[in-house]
Amino acid sequence: MKTAIAVHGACGRMGRRIVQLAHADPEIAIIAAVDSASNPDHGKDIGDVCGLGSIGVKVSSTLPAAAIGAIIDFSVPEATMHLLPAVVDRKLPLVLATTGFSADEKAVIDRAAEKTAILMAPNMSLVVNVLFKLVREAAAALKNKGFDAEIIERHHRFKKDAPSGTALQFAKEIQGVWGADFATHHGREGLVGERPTKEIGMHAVRTGDNVGEHTIVFGTLGETMELVHKGHTRDAYVHGALAAAKFLAGKGPGRYSMADVLGL
Repeated sequence: MKTAIAVHGACGRMGRRIVQLAHADPEIAIIAAVDSASNPDHGKDIGDVCGLGSIGVKVSSTLPAAAIGAIIDFSVPEATMHLLPAVVDRKLPLVLATTGFSADEKAVIDRAAEKTAILMAPNMSLVVNVLFKLVREAAAALKNKGFDAEIIERHHRFKKDAPSGTALQFAKEIQGVWGADFATHHGREGLVGERPTKEIGMHAVRTGDNVGEHTIVFGTLGETMELVHKGHTRDAYVHGALAAAKFLAGKGPGRYSMADVLGL
């Protein structure tokens, strides 16, 4: 049985790649491609838009009436908020790969999860989500043993936010073990003095077309351990989103995570 998916933000860079890899997946059927009515590709076959040739699914600004197993949303917060009422009304499982939501928007998503299944993650990569667990385990093993924690992230020159949402999540994983009094500190400059004990340092590098790298450093006097993830292509995030859609289809209301997908 194939999972019938709708792609929201289908004409964007990530949306098009989702369509391409989903079309090649024998376990998935693309039944809808949704994007803004003002998009120049509106009304075109999404297969043609993505270089696949016609697949019989036209770009639309609304969801079709057909049964949808899961929606993958790789858009922008404003578009996601516009989509949510239909998702809730029809109780459609939603994989939220969009990031950058405000606190108020996150509250709306939480309320929507009371009515339908929603999986929201700061990073869709399967390996990054395994790394979240490894960082928690490392933090637990090294707690109260004199270790510092620093996070270094690298992304392409076009990324607008810093530090990345994924880097912030790594910090939260450590804070969840070491305590919220280990505050994050973004970068250092000037005569700032010795490193405070209860600090998680965060450093953002922006260069070229870097897809994404995260290094979590645990260091003490005499030794250092680094946990590293390097994204080579954005396909890693797409494969994670497709795995999440297969997992979420048929699930009841509630908030789900990539840890659920991975069985962690």
